[in-house]
Amino acid sequence: MQEKITIVVDYINKVKTRCTYNAAAKALGITPTTLKKLLGERRPEISWFVSTVTGEPAGYSDNIKHPELYRTQRIIKSAEVLTRNLDL
Repeated sequence: MQEKITIVVDYINKVKTRCTYNAAAKALGITPTTLKKLLGERRPEISWFVSTVTGEPAGYSDNIKHPELYRTQRIIKSAEVLTRNLDL
């Protein structure tokens, strides 16, 4: 599972686009809570994962957010986007 999570994290960092926890978790076949646990400590490269409601990474202070987090308004909200673009 950790390998698949790394694939998603690498992709999100490459495209520099926020993605909801729900979309990523569904693409991985796990719950959003499990995804949050498996991602580990808060750090810039995983701040791309955001709440569906707020579009913000949960519990992140500004100094931990990726510097390009708001470069686009786009947020990946569909698991199909990830499964289509990645070999999960």
